[in-house]
Amino acid sequence: MIRYIPAKQIDRIKYDQCVENSQACRIYAYSWYLDCTCNRWDLLIEGDYDFVMPLPVNVKYGIPYIYMPSWVQQLGLFSPNLIDENRIKSFLKALPKKIRWIDYQFNANNKFPDLNTVLKRNYLLSLDQRFEQIQKRYNTNRKRISKNCFKEYVIEKKGSAAVFLFHYKKLNKPYHVLDQAIDKLNCLCQTGSGKVNVWNVFKDGVFIAGLVWLKDKKRITYLVPLADDKAKKLHIPTYIINELIKDYQAQELLLDFEGSMVSGVEKFYQSFGAKPEHYSYYKKRIF
Repeated sequence: MIRYIPAKQIDRIKYDQCVENSQACRIYAYSWYLDCTCNRWDLLIEGDYDFVMPLPVNVKYGIPYIYMPSWVQQLGLFSPNLIDENRIKSFLKALPKKIRWIDYQFNANNKFPDLNTVLKRNYLLSLDQRFEQIQKRYNTNRKRISKNCFKEYVIEKKGSAAVFLFHYKKLNKPYHVLDQAIDKLNCLCQTGSGKVNVWNVFKDGVFIAGLVWLKDKKRITYLVPLADDKAKKLHIPTYIINELIKDYQAQELLLDFEGSMVSGVEKFYQSFGAKPEHYSYYKKRIF
């Protein structure tokens, strides 16, 4: 039987073990990550944490709704056991009737056809070869740019989150990035030691670019890149990605670019030889 469990009743140890052992394991789904990114998250569960589905919950006009918080791309159903489309649909049917609004993104392992879903694209690059072999999969332009000399730039690989966030907030001020989203990113940086990493790039001691990236047992996730127009023209993002690949080359890991439906961004990720991965965005209104 599928049960709905409010946040306070979740056994965090059993829950995290289920996520950890799941074929679809995603760093976004761990309890510590959700604690940082959600004001509240509840859970659908089957068995003794044999199947779990985390649910970020918020309330508007007295009506609870499910949403995807900032810095979380994919959630969905997790289990060490086989997950078929019937089980996914059973979990959706088990959502409490009081929830009238659902905006939710399933992980790419959760395959199910539904009229309420739209496929979105992510981009992945396998790091299972040496850098030189991976680089052969770059397109011509990315190979050319990668030959540039970046010796005048310094990457601080144990960077200050405060420095990164100061410049992130400054650069994104015209785009009205919410302070709440920045606070959540700061929580991740302070909480996820070894799993949430900050790189800051300097030239002559002046900050010019940066990256917050995630590491779990399967993926390196390109979470929050930061570069102004000048840094982009200098190809600093390419420099950062090359350094990331060099650090984790020849390992059974994926570099997860988190994808984009924006053509220019897609082409940038594709230029490194990254391949598309599709995941389902589920949207439903019940009136």
